[in-house]
Amino acid sequence: MAKSKLIEANEKLAEKVVDTYKKIEDTVVSGYTKIEDAFVGHYLVKEGECVEEAKARLKHDQNTQQ
Repeated sequence: MAKSKLIEANEKLAEKVVDTYKKIEDTVVSGYTKIEDAFVGHYLVKEGECVEEAKARLKHDQNTQQ
């Protein structure tokens, strides 16, 4: 059964909308991660600790408090 032109156009539009949303989401998450890393690196890192270690330590501390 052949699809109508309207259905085909709707599928193409839906695909473009989803792709655009994913690009925006990736951009926002990437920007947030950069800001988060800069904040942790500037204010929360202890002596001799890298940003990833500080984030893991903070997450562990938060989980043990609950």
